[in-house]
Amino acid sequence: MRSAYSVETVRTAERELMARLPEGALMQRAAAGLAAACADLLGRVYGSRVVLLVGSGDNGGDALYAGARLARRGAGVTAVLLAPERAHAGGLAALRRAGGRVVGVGEATGVGGAEELVERADLVVDGIVGIGGKGGLRPDAVPLAAAAERSRGAVVAVDLPSGVDADTGEVRGVAVRADLTVTFGTHKPGLLIDPAREYAGSVRLVDIGLELPVEPELEALQHADVARLLPVPRAESDKYRRGVVGIAAGSARYPGAAVLAVAGALRGGAGAVRYVGPAGDAVITRFPETLVSDQGPKHAGRVQAWVVGPGAGDDAATVGEVLAADVPVLVDADGLRLAEAGVVRARRAPTLMTPHAGEAAALLGVDRAEVEGGRLAAVRELAGRYGATVLLKGSTTLVADSGGGAVRVNPTGTSWLATAGSGDVLSGLAGSLLAAGLSAVDAGSVGAYVHGLAGRLAADGAPVGAHDVAEAVPEAWRNVLG
Repeated sequence: MRSAYSVETVRTAERELMARLPEGALMQRAAAGLAAACADLLGRVYGSRVVLLVGSGDNGGDALYAGARLARRGAGVTAVLLAPERAHAGGLAALRRAGGRVVGVGEATGVGGAEELVERADLVVDGIVGIGGKGGLRPDAVPLAAAAERSRGAVVAVDLPSGVDADTGEVRGVAVRADLTVTFGTHKPGLLIDPAREYAGSVRLVDIGLELPVEPELEALQHADVARLLPVPRAESDKYRRGVVGIAAGSARYPGAAVLAVAGALRGGAGAVRYVGPAGDAVITRFPETLVSDQGPKHAGRVQAWVVGPGAGDDAATVGEVLAADVPVLVDADGLRLAEAGVVRARRAPTLMTPHAGEAAALLGVDRAEVEGGRLAAVRELAGRYGATVLLKGSTTLVADSGGGAVRVNPTGTSWLATAGSGDVLSGLAGSLLAAGLSAVDAGSVGAYVHGLAGRLAADGAPVGAHDVAEAVPEAWRNVLG
């Protein structure tokens, strides 16, 4: 499990550790890890040109000490100071002793101007702002960030890219775009959540000895975690013991949504799939193993979980009937619009809601841009408002439970998954996992993980349709189980 902790938690852990260590030892640990990552990226350190962008905080000190280590290995290191009077004194002294050059951002003019230094560097180290930074870069740092983006060299961010919000993943202004972020002690939420994640590039975690709480702010499942959660039938299992999932989806206008949701469900681990709705002929033609009924959810037969909403149009009665069932329910697409918040909150069985950003914005009564820019806040707000587990789909898929606790972020996926019907496949897949006995949080996060991996495998760098993603789920499943 990959974990991320809030700035406040990290700061507390750092203070507790520094109280037990000699002065400056923690910064030296961080600088050593940073310098090693920079050296690995450069390949050949001797003779390389390294530019440090140094702010006034400890991030700048980390960059200066790392720069001193690189200078001792023969790199030509120049530190550009954005606030010379507040730069880390020990780091400055170490860099100068190692033969590094130090200039103020306003002093580097002409041929040796700061922006040109950055553009011509083999490596740019972003130590402008630390994890406490808010609201984007200050105006004097913006040209340097732009020069770093134009630079022919790699850009390495210290702890996280300057200008992004460490706790929320929000980017409220200009920020540095890194090729590599070297983060210390633990991941920060902003490194795992878009839009900030897009600025981080690859992330390398350096262990500096922090002692952190058991429950993080954010967590991301890995292959081993998903393998432990995937339902695997035993010798005595039959289709009913494995779980039966009901799919109430589709309409005369959108029969394909029903077909795709059933496709996802059939590959999701449950023993059988019952379909209820007007697209029965289309479903049974494509998937003859489906148990089809036209009598409504109440008379469909025994199920362990329901999926309702994909392609449902304005069929509020079916949505209400499913929500009245005393089994776990996944609500997606049109079902989200038709489900009353009070009815969802009153349910005793688990509810998993799976909106994309536009649907989440409509439920919250805000603009879509607000949800996309503050995904963590949006998913938590929705979970609390509806008393449900919420899976917020998108470039970063998040799963939050109404009871609080760590929010799960999905590390798999591909931009090719932004295709019509992909969400219907995910609904069926996650609903099947609910029927197989997984909790709403586990069903949502495992479903998203396998769905994202299936998308990668199906796409392989080329466009795919939702049916291709469904067909790739078994390969993704095998990939996880190894």
